[in-house]
Amino acid sequence: MGSPAPRRPLALAWFILICSSFWAANGMYGRVRMAAAEEGEGRRMRLHTDGSRGDSHAWPGYLYTRAVGRCTPQFWSSGAEPWPNIAPQEAAVSKVFGSRSVERYGPRLTLLEATMRTDDIGGSAFVKLVKQGSAALLNAYTRRGFPFDSWEVKALLLEALVSEEAAAVQAERFEQANQSCI
Repeated sequence: MGSPAPRRPLALAWFILICSSFWAANGMYGRVRMAAAEEGEGRRMRLHTDGSRGDSHAWPGYLYTRAVGRCTPQFWSSGAEPWPNIAPQEAAVSKVFGSRSVERYGPRLTLLEATMRTDDIGGSAFVKLVKQGSAALLNAYTRRGFPFDSWEVKALLLEALVSEEAAAVQAERFEQANQSCI
């Protein structure tokens, strides 16, 4: 049976060490704050009349940065992030979106091939629809706050297959959602 007496000095030493570290850090930051105040540069966030925050030399309105293209078809085809298990790269578009898509895209087009397509610029609206729709589906599965649910993406893509005009409009909606996604 050991007595608890030897542990007390050790616990007291740790307590003093932690407190002294805290006081040293607090004193250091206090000196920095005082030096900044002497220079007239307070550490407070300033709100300007135009609604922006920060110092006068800061860019107004630019508070956050975001990764550009994190939800685009190019991002998904690059392999920068793992695909969701529910929609693997080798899954056929016809299996994912339904049998109505077979008429337009054939039975062998995969989701990866759909996101990698480069013939959507100046080409058919249906090509752009499957490219942006595939990326929108992946975003619906993986991104919180994406404006479409996975079932909505599937239904909207199938509904847009009725005409070239409907495909162009829906492809544009998917593209806007993919580009504005965080």
